[in-house]
Amino acid sequence: MPWPSETQRDTEVFGLIDKERERQNTGLQLIASENFTSPDVMEATGSVLTNKYAEGYPGKRYYGGNAVVDDIEAIAIERVKQLFGADHANVQPHSGASANMAVYLGLIKPGDTVLGLSLDHGGHLTHGSPVNASGILYNFQSFRVGATDERLDFDQIRELAIKHKPKMIVAGTTSYPRRLEPQPFRAIADEVGALMMFDIAHIAGLVAGGAHPNPVPYADVVTFTTHKTLRGPRGGCILTTAAHAAAIDKAVFPGSQGGPLEHAVAAKAVAFHEAMQPSFKDYAQQIVKNASALAEALSKQGFRLVSGGTDTHMMVVDLQPFDAELTGKESQLILDEAGITLNKNNIPNDPRSPFVTSGVRIGTPSVTTQGMKEPEMALIAEYIATTLRNRTNPAAVAEIRAKVAALCAKFPVYPKRA
Repeated sequence: MPWPSETQRDTEVFGLIDKERERQNTGLQLIASENFTSPDVMEATGSVLTNKYAEGYPGKRYYGGNAVVDDIEAIAIERVKQLFGADHANVQPHSGASANMAVYLGLIKPGDTVLGLSLDHGGHLTHGSPVNASGILYNFQSFRVGATDERLDFDQIRELAIKHKPKMIVAGTTSYPRRLEPQPFRAIADEVGALMMFDIAHIAGLVAGGAHPNPVPYADVVTFTTHKTLRGPRGGCILTTAAHAAAIDKAVFPGSQGGPLEHAVAAKAVAFHEAMQPSFKDYAQQIVKNASALAEALSKQGFRLVSGGTDTHMMVVDLQPFDAELTGKESQLILDEAGITLNKNNIPNDPRSPFVTSGVRIGTPSVTTQGMKEPEMALIAEYIATTLRNRTNPAAVAEIRAKVAALCAKFPVYPKRA
């Protein structure tokens, strides 16, 4: 049977895809975990490789016809090993969450004690949240940021490690805006005889571009997502020392996944190639410069920055000093109307629930990909503040929406249909 004819094309879904392209082109994308992939990455993601089933690993598949995808996956593995200086890589995880769960499955046992950053202080669901499988299957103990400086307190982490004797310590965050040095985690792990896992989902591109310390030489295992600052397709990856390679591979397949998404693996290979280019270092550095400039501009507009600022691609903004009645939820909704996309986010010790929040999280990877620099960050801060000050005035919000669209028109992402 042939495919549906052109007259039977699913115009409903493709029409919505066109609307989403328009939204991305005409609005400011400030979600810290998002980015714009290159047309080459998108082409690989939508390639004929989506048709191929390839359970197993290169040279050891359960299906025939894998000579080509074996070569592609091998290229992806070698590129990411070179990019981060790793002994071994598994490029098959479907996401960062599945990568993290595979590490737990491969290296520790259910019920084992693990130490990780609390979700409400900047950690991730898979770092032991009680509503997530990580918190259900493993005995996670959480550390938190300091009450006054809102930064990691390694004395506290060490005390908890000595007290609980974890089998693994998990470093890494989703809404912690400060530099994460790997050496203190390694020292604590060694002192208590724990494995060290570093989740660089958010900062992988900064690490690859030399804008953040590389934890690979210090960690037993490193996990990350291939989107976000790395600017690749949605997916995950695991880097390990040679000692843990076999256990990790077995935990991914057959332990937690079936057939890999070889179209995504090919797109990861393309993204790794792009990240190996000299221009990517400039890009990573500009992400950090833009974040610093945006944080400073927001502070001048009356917002409080959690921990006082940022060293990375993101910032967490406490809305309470700006307007005590304003919530993260309301801010997210009204800024969406102004063409400014970000997400509500808890601040440390937030008096409001995770569904309401007293803060927002803002990131600069996407606008940096567009080519925006420090002068545009000042404009973005102004647009955010003006929108929130006039949130009950539809005309004022519409005026900002027009200014946002005009700004984005100067920095087009996908000027032609991709």
